[in-house]
Amino acid sequence: MKYIALLRGINVGGNNKVAMRDLKQCFEQIGFANVVTYINSGNVIFESEKIDATNLIAKCEVAIEKQFGFHVVCSVISSQQLLEAVNHAPKWWNTGDAKHNAIFVIAPKKAEDIVTEIGEAKPGYEKIAVYHPIIFWSAPVVTFSRTRYSKIVGTKSYQSVTIRNANTTLKLAAMCA
Repeated sequence: MKYIALLRGINVGGNNKVAMRDLKQCFEQIGFANVVTYINSGNVIFESEKIDATNLIAKCEVAIEKQFGFHVVCSVISSQQLLEAVNHAPKWWNTGDAKHNAIFVIAPKKAEDIVTEIGEAKPGYEKIAVYHPIIFWSAPVVTFSRTRYSKIVGTKSYQSVTIRNANTTLKLAAMCA
């Protein structure tokens, strides 16, 4: 079965530096097949026998910490989950002059928990739609700084998500198709 690991907080601001070549090798060494990385922000597509998502996450996090010497939180979803979510993305997502992100919720949290913690989207400033485990979010560039979801950094909720822009999300989906 094909999966995507989305690593949180690597190669950001010069911290937790990981070369994608080394990350690929790390995933191969723990028995994953057909490992491919995409851009430098920690997106890994791989194949594994079907196992519980919690066990996959633990396997990835332990291997990364052993190989690189620091803990990295991972979100792992199946390619099927990603493709289904992208196919159900709202029509307004990834259109117009706006910022468009996919907020991947890291288990055991649920997307609904994050929405409850952050609060409803501010009408006129931003839009959100949930298709578990992803929150699709868009905000016009001119109102971006006034949105609830742009202020997620540093909150309790931020520790339970990893964010990818629409282009990266759609590219990962295309690589999984």
